[in-house]
Amino acid sequence: MATFFHKKTTLNAGGKLIDLSAPKVMGIINLTPDSFYAGSRKQDTTAILSQAEKMLNEGATFLDLGAYSSRPGADDISIQEETDRLLPAVEAIAKAFPDAVLSIDTFRSQVAVAAIKAGAHIINDISGGQLDADMFATVAQLQVPYILMHMKGTPQTMNQLANYDNVFDEVFDYFTDKYHQLKQLGVNDVIIDPGFGFAKKTEHSYALMSRLQDFNVLQLPVLVGISRKNMIYKVLGITADEALNGTTVLNTIALTKGANILRVHDVKEAVEAVKIWEMVS
Repeated sequence: MATFFHKKTTLNAGGKLIDLSAPKVMGIINLTPDSFYAGSRKQDTTAILSQAEKMLNEGATFLDLGAYSSRPGADDISIQEETDRLLPAVEAIAKAFPDAVLSIDTFRSQVAVAAIKAGAHIINDISGGQLDADMFATVAQLQVPYILMHMKGTPQTMNQLANYDNVFDEVFDYFTDKYHQLKQLGVNDVIIDPGFGFAKKTEHSYALMSRLQDFNVLQLPVLVGISRKNMIYKVLGITADEALNGTTVLNTIALTKGANILRVHDVKEAVEAVKIWEMVS
């Protein structure tokens, strides 16, 4: 356990201090018509609020709202369309559940600013600042926690870029470099996400999972987002709809390797995994 002692385990999200020394769960709400898992898609306000309430009641600490589908080959949409999908949901959830901590899944600084103004607290950027040169400075200015994910290319091109000599070393160096940039700008709270499935073949994702504990050297909270992904269902010869059991198994493995946040479609099962893991450890 010595590797965990100096790891940063608190986040300041809109004045709320969140302790990540006990792992937390982030529930996914997709405001898109085409996200890869149909069960996560919510588009009208009633459905969005119902899903938010369910996830919060089941024990989610964070809700992650995304209005731009990042599945491989997804359509590119305008900033306006992304904002139009996102802001009503942020405003509705912030009003109905003022204690909810809202994370925004976007790689666009303009969308980030609008969402934080509307009541969100965290920026979750799949591109690690690579798709918007203003993102790092914007996060520094907003003084919000930032989830730094590893990806190459764009959602439209990433599958063609899944080539590595050593995937762990490349992702580790990426985090080191990006975190240095963020720190220089004065960003206080950075969470790292290896980006399972993003510009990564199945074997790359499992290579990263097998060495997940080695990211703890960076002393930053680690988010794991593997929920119902093809790294699970392809291996098992099933569909995303059938991949909950595999998700729970892999989330449990991630917890044993030091994951601080599990980003999931199924909050209840992830919260149960955390509880059982805590009893063992």
